[in-house]
Amino acid sequence: ASACAIAGGIRVDTSMGLTPLDGLVMGTRCGDLDPAIVAYLQEKEKLIFQEVDTLLNRQSGLLGLGGASDMRDLLERESKGEQDAALAIDTFCYRVRKYIGAYFAALPGQVDAIIFTAGIGENSSVIRARIMKGLFEDRIYFDSETNERKVESGEGNLLTKEHSPIAVYAIPTDEEWMIARLARDLLVSKA
Repeated sequence: ASACAIAGGIRVDTSMGLTPLDGLVMGTRCGDLDPAIVAYLQEKEKLIFQEVDTLLNRQSGLLGLGGASDMRDLLERESKGEQDAALAIDTFCYRVRKYIGAYFAALPGQVDAIIFTAGIGENSSVIRARIMKGLFEDRIYFDSETNERKVESGEGNLLTKEHSPIAVYAIPTDEEWMIARLARDLLVSKA
């Protein structure tokens, strides 16, 4: 999972750091953390570097908080009253909201849209609704009804009411097409 602020088609900020460990809480990665945690785990828990790396990259995030790396499993478990699943979901949604808020500050002028895409953003109306609940409601008129519709290929779904000052969309991801297009453009520019 990642977040990106874009202005005029150019990336202004991204949640990714040097490695994918930075940023949002992910399936197995912790996301943002205090860098001193590495030394703490080595000293207090007597973990060697490889164990810390495995813990932060493969055993943290949604898995570490809620016992599952798949949001669908967590939502099902939350519906049965499992508190660890609720904690993982709440943490994920909070962190996405926090990044959106930070990107509002980072973007010059008017924010035009918030776009959800990829696995959770494209496919989970429940998570989109929880992220958007209470978020800039004076400027974002989120439409719960359209949010429930399946995201179709093409331009995606508008998730806000027509007169909303800031639009919210769910757009399908086609990473293979993007890679092919960029590769083609690169080859054409070298020819």
